Amino acid sequence: MPLDLPAMVSCPEGHLRPFPPLTLITGATGFVGGACAIEAMESGKTQSLLFLVRAASPEEGLKRLLESLGRFESKTAPLSLLTVDQIIIGDLADVAAFADDPRLDRVTHVLNSAAVASFGNHPGIWPVNVVGTVAFAKRMAEAPRLTRFVHIGTAMACGAGQVSPVQESWQLPETPEHLVPYTASKAEAERQMRAIPGLPLVVARPSIVVGHSRLGCKPSSSIFWVFRMAQDLGRFMCSLDETVDVIPVDYCAQALMLLTYKEHIASDLYHISAGNGSASFRAIEAAMAEARHIPSQVNTWRQIRECDIPSIVPDFKARLGIANRRLVTKAVKLYGGFSLLNYQFDNHRLIAEGFAQPPSFPSYIGHCINSTEGLPLLEQMMSDFK
Repeated sequence: MPLDLPAMVSCPEGHLRPFPPLTLITGATGFVGGACAIEAMESGKTQSLLFLVRAASPEEGLKRLLESLGRFESKTAPLSLLTVDQIIIGDLADVAAFADDPRLDRVTHVLNSAAVASFGNHPGIWPVNVVGTVAFAKRMAEAPRLTRFVHIGTAMACGAGQVSPVQESWQLPETPEHLVPYTASKAEAERQMRAIPGLPLVVARPSIVVGHSRLGCKPSSSIFWVFRMAQDLGRFMCSLDETVDVIPVDYCAQALMLLTYKEHIASDLYHISAGNGSASFRAIEAAMAEARHIPSQVNTWRQIRECDIPSIVPDFKARLGIANRRLVTKAVKLYGGFSLLNYQFDNHRLIAEGFAQPPSFPSYIGHCINSTEGLPLLEQMMSDFK
């Protein structure tokens, strides 16, 4: 895949006059967006933040936001200083409903994390992730003070069939080359946003965001359950020697803060990923076994094909405690398909900006295990099958 030449991104010429910074964060009640809000607040930006929140009133919106941010157990983010004046009531499914809010014209930075992040067939995926996101970007392109619009995509927007390490490229495949509608929608949104005149767009594509390097899965158990499921089954569609590109949410949020606020950045497209520091499934399984105080499955692990899945259905109840065979079959097939991609996502652009490599997934797996102790696997799964 040919590489796009990076383009230096800085303030557009029409925005050279200094304005008081005002950052609009969308999706702050979600996992990545919430981590970003916490990072911004911990760095002293609390009173220069606005939040787009789905709610019936600003009071309800503030309550939702505080409950969500509380999951991150920050000791330094001054949540008590947030006010209803910082809440914009709105939903990307209906941008027209909040497009006339005068506060939008004072925004200098946007961190767009809002999306329907489901690997299922959620009916809101295209209306929100494409139609609504593009409409929102068009509205913000009209904001006279806007200097940067950071959109959070996904590294999996590259689709299947790529050569690893996957490079940072604007060339993205069409829908048939995607494993799920979610990644196809993120790719299409990027294509359309790049064509918006005057939008100071920077796209950040995180790889697989799992847990928090300190809190484990307390903020969200999204995707971590896949590794637990594979270990409990003792079999999966990948071999133990294949790798998976995983980063913790706090590292992802710190990188997004850099891309949002650094005055000059060298490109308009970045992976936030582990790159060549990606861990093998063998190392992940060993770390999980140690944290769970159980024997490793390395010697009994069996790689299966999609056609073998029906033969392990009887094990779902006994090994996973889940009677819903259809759901587990879907999960093994879907996430097994992703595991077979064996992708690492090149992250040299982010590292070149002076940012550190992420902690390895095995280094914080113990926190993920401890934080999910006693939480049924089915309950963990539902965060990804909305």
